[in-house]
Amino acid sequence: MARLSPLLLQATPVTVDHASGCYLYDSEGRRYLDFTAGIGVTSTGHCHPHVVEAARRQAGTLIHGQYTTVMHRPLLELVDALGPVLPEGLDSLFFANSGSEAVEAALRLVRQATGRPNVVVFHGGFHGRTVAAASMTTSGTRFSAGFSPLMGGVHIAPFPTAYRYGWSEDEATDFALRELDYLFTTVTAPDETAAFVVEPVLGEGGYVPGNTRFFQGLRERADRYGILLVFDEIQTGFGRTGKFFGHQHFGVRPDVITMAKGLASGFPLSGIAASEELMSRARPGSQGGTYGANAVSCAAAVATLEVIEKEGLVANAAARGTELLAGAHERATVAVGDVRGLGLMVGSEFVDTDGAPDRDRATAAQQAAARKGLLLLTCGPYMNVVRMIPPLIVTGEQTEEALDIWSEVLAEV
Repeated sequence: MARLSPLLLQATPVTVDHASGCYLYDSEGRRYLDFTAGIGVTSTGHCHPHVVEAARRQAGTLIHGQYTTVMHRPLLELVDALGPVLPEGLDSLFFANSGSEAVEAALRLVRQATGRPNVVVFHGGFHGRTVAAASMTTSGTRFSAGFSPLMGGVHIAPFPTAYRYGWSEDEATDFALRELDYLFTTVTAPDETAAFVVEPVLGEGGYVPGNTRFFQGLRERADRYGILLVFDEIQTGFGRTGKFFGHQHFGVRPDVITMAKGLASGFPLSGIAASEELMSRARPGSQGGTYGANAVSCAAAVATLEVIEKEGLVANAAARGTELLAGAHERATVAVGDVRGLGLMVGSEFVDTDGAPDRDRATAAQQAAARKGLLLLTCGPYMNVVRMIPPLIVTGEQTEEALDIWSEVLAEV
């Protein structure tokens, strides 16, 4: 008898029968308010009618047309649809399937385009599970332990995680930029550094937003040394933070962005965007893949972008995110050392009486919430942060419903 791998650890005991909007329903008909969104994937909610119809229609016409062999209309329509929302100057696109693939494609691009071997990533970042992406991931050893040696040429600089250091944001930012300059002196020379790769908000690293001065410091150093700035927008993109892309909060121009998750409302699709000039500096034929830009996924992505625009979901994410963050702050108990986030990415960090990370209590809170009908996930290097990631369609009433359940959970744990 075949079984799933025992290495797959399920966060909740729920077996889903069907889903709609912000709710999942199990095989016994019990309803759950889903504040995981498939780890930020179901941006337009579960089974949005417009996305479902676009996928259904496309599946009856062309399921897959391998896009280095033939071209298909959904891909061309997606490129056109992304044009108005991409950062200025990022007018050339490559599509793959997963976030890890997008990160590896960005890595290949920046190394080939610059002729430089090294990249700098930032402490707490998550970029994927494949070998190169895992080599760039520092949000927890669980993503890279046990299959060394990892890829070389990756160097790690601090992220301004003020709460972890016990400093103000300004102090943490000063430290992070100072240590980055020290890295250039001691580890990777600027003229051997191809790119900075950074998340606007640390995802698996604990839902820690960056700040304007830090990202502007990266941009200034990138311009000074001819280094490329890559924003990993896989979790923060497509309205999640209350702007279309997370870096837009900070007024900083990227050279490359990676994207996935919310792009196609649950269908597998990822990509990178850069200028055509930068793309053309890499080697012809260096981009490709069998399933990349699948026709049904592309049709779903076009429909997703239409829903985001028509229903004002970026503005909704900003408004509901403000409510969710404020509500989580108001309800925090002594067991919660910090509440933080940006848009619909809100994390509550659990600590013990000495202020040390309390993974057990975070897990207990996440499990208690599931029993009460609210699905949440944990994250952070110590897995002591409970995160809320509702779909972008979440209403004020659903936000309040989640916060009421969260109050009950905190009273228990």
